[in-house]
Amino acid sequence: METGHELFVHGLNDMMDAEHQLVEALEENANDSSRADLKKAFEQHRKETEGQIKRLEQCFELLGEEQEETECHGIRGLIAEKKAFTEEDPSEDLIDVFNVGAGIKAESYEICEYESLIDLAREMKHTKVAQLLSQNLKEEKATLKKMEAFSGKIKPNEMMNDEQQQKASSSVRSTRSRRAA
Repeated sequence: METGHELFVHGLNDMMDAEHQLVEALEENANDSSRADLKKAFEQHRKETEGQIKRLEQCFELLGEEQEETECHGIRGLIAEKKAFTEEDPSEDLIDVFNVGAGIKAESYEICEYESLIDLAREMKHTKVAQLLSQNLKEEKATLKKMEAFSGKIKPNEMMNDEQQQKASSSVRSTRSRRAA
């Protein structure tokens, strides 16, 4: 890789893989969410993600470039986190909390990637490509806001067990007594 254009095409391929991985992950998140509103949000974003893939395909067409197999390690890592978490056999409410947090992480990652790609597209005067990527970015930002709203509503049924509450209380008392001294 030697040119900005090659870096740009590599980034498009990376995002294409990310979006494909996320289509599957969003379907899983919808299936294992216990709340109907959260399930619906993941299903809706899955459909949007399929549209984002189509826009990325249009970008390749406009550039006259072929898609190449590229693995998006960032999204792959987030998906691996989910797999490791589910191996802990969490309760339904914790799965919902985790899925919302994972959604926020994924959207934040995608937003950064799309912003970088848009900057490169504009620098290279790929106006139509920048417009298509901006549509994807707009949807990602809207989804991030939805996930952040869910984050404020969805809490674990039990924040701490008795032992954890006692440790937290003693830690607070210890801190207060040190400050008083």
